[in-house]
Amino acid sequence: MSDVHINIGSNENRALKITLALEALKEEFSDIVVSSLYESPAEGFKGNDFYNIGVNATTDKSSHEVKSTLKEIENALGRDRELPKFSARIIDLDLVLYNEVVDTALNLPRSDVLKCAYFLAPLAELSAIKKHPIEKQTYQKLWQAFQSRKDFVLNQYNINKLFK
Repeated sequence: MSDVHINIGSNENRALKITLALEALKEEFSDIVVSSLYESPAEGFKGNDFYNIGVNATTDKSSHEVKSTLKEIENALGRDRELPKFSARIIDLDLVLYNEVVDTALNLPRSDVLKCAYFLAPLAELSAIKKHPIEKQTYQKLWQAFQSRKDFVLNQYNINKLFK
């Protein structure tokens, strides 16, 4: 079994789409653990704020199969792949980590995990003492360093906010 970390994001019909994505992930993966809910402004375009959560899970799927599964879930939830990179997202499922695999072709670990609070905060919450496979520092230390040098807006809520 392999350990994975997936980030779910949405800024359109956020609570519903993230809830549906979580349900789909529970059908495909085991040992699901969900982070707090994080809210952040859209970056690179004007749009609604995003909700993001991190999900730790285990799977017997290969990294390629995991990426394919995530794409299938996005498609089922109405993801429009014709939209520009910096635009609203009904749903976005990103494979952030697959074990400690380093694979630039698959973007593992996800290259912008150290640049984006909405990736790093949930990862630090769920995997605080695990080490980044390239940086060789814990996610907790990486998050602390990020917080000290970045100007960003990120609100953290109990995940149950989704279900109100």
